[in-house]
Amino acid sequence: MNVVIVGAQWGDEGKGKVVDLLSEHAETIVRYQGGNNAGHTLVVGGKKTVLHLIPSGILHAGKVCLIANGVVFDPEVFFEEIESLVVGGALTQDDASSRIKVSERAHVILPFHRKLDQLREAYAKRSQPDAHIGTTGRGIGPAYEDKVARRGIQVGDLLRPDLLRRKLEGAIFEKNALLKHLYAAHGGEQIDLEEALQVALALGRRLRPFVADARVLLQSAIAHRRPILFEGAQGTLLDVDHGTYPYVTSSSTASGGALTGSGIGLTSLGRSVEVIGIAKAYVTRVGSGPFPTEIEHTEPELAAKLRKVGGEFGATTGRARRIGWLDLVALKYAVEVNGITGIALMKSDVLQGLDAVKVCTAYRLGGNTIYDLPASIEDLENVEPAYEVFPGWDAYDAAKARSRSDLPAEMVAYMDFIERFVGVPIVLMSTGPGRHETLLLKNPFG
Repeated sequence: MNVVIVGAQWGDEGKGKVVDLLSEHAETIVRYQGGNNAGHTLVVGGKKTVLHLIPSGILHAGKVCLIANGVVFDPEVFFEEIESLVVGGALTQDDASSRIKVSERAHVILPFHRKLDQLREAYAKRSQPDAHIGTTGRGIGPAYEDKVARRGIQVGDLLRPDLLRRKLEGAIFEKNALLKHLYAAHGGEQIDLEEALQVALALGRRLRPFVADARVLLQSAIAHRRPILFEGAQGTLLDVDHGTYPYVTSSSTASGGALTGSGIGLTSLGRSVEVIGIAKAYVTRVGSGPFPTEIEHTEPELAAKLRKVGGEFGATTGRARRIGWLDLVALKYAVEVNGITGIALMKSDVLQGLDAVKVCTAYRLGGNTIYDLPASIEDLENVEPAYEVFPGWDAYDAAKARSRSDLPAEMVAYMDFIERFVGVPIVLMSTGPGRHETLLLKNPFG
């Protein structure tokens, strides 16, 4: 059995914890899209680890972790993470390059991508505040732009000096025009080709032991029936095709991205695949964009409380996350887009002690009631949520919960309603931040 992990909301759902937990049952863990704009937070033995590029399964000894072709890869962040893992005792310098492999086809984030990203964000804030996206400024978008414009730099290029020089010349030419004519007044300095080349070559020399053909490694794992866990980043509603465009990320965050982002064919996995959608018991969103169930203005005190109790601050940026009630219209959409077979419900413990808990079951728009996520961003910005209200549940001893029957009856009723509405079961229930604070109701690896 193979398992694909996807975010079923706007990201920050707790995928890192689920990947860490399920990695025990996999041999290979694959990160297949996104970049270091995603932060996966793990708490094991009371110790907190935040990863941005390296798959969360690295905390399990003996697992092979692949960064596949669909990722935009920042080598500087990669080496920082390795150093952090070595210092923390989760990895040694000697086994790092045997346990972690980077696809030679992955596209590289270089300093000029970060520079351009930050200049664009600063420019948008001043000139088009209503259209400001709110990116992390890590160079993700510009790197993906270069990829689809066929001027990207791939990991394998860093090992070929002559090819790298030619490709950098093409990548830098247009950027220097932008820096000179559009961003010069905002601190945009010209990119020096020789400096960029030397930086990239130095990164390539350090990367050489980690570079591999990830597709070949995965095909071998499939041929030998070794279980694979595919780790997604961000969430379905941030998917560049299926999300709340243009307030989205630059990659395919849905489960289909696991195939294109790792070189696996549709029939390679056959029926031996489960798709687990990670969803919080409420919803959060970072950055700009529509958010139908947001309570920042309607219930500001409750929003502040949930943010504090849930630690709702970005693992990558530290930004406060926007808070809202669980949106089942959007969750059902995510189930259908991804082919989700099971839900991992996270942070239910944050809701304990509330008098009442709401869930959105429909939208009202222009006098009509709609039950699907609108494709138009204008419509989504104008919908009003229609709620079902459930009685809250008292605080309980999550450490003693071993099965669904050990949970408060009100919480079980809440879970039952979610399952009926979206049409798939809850297979995992998080009752706290630690690895052990989890109810695995059904193991997707069988």
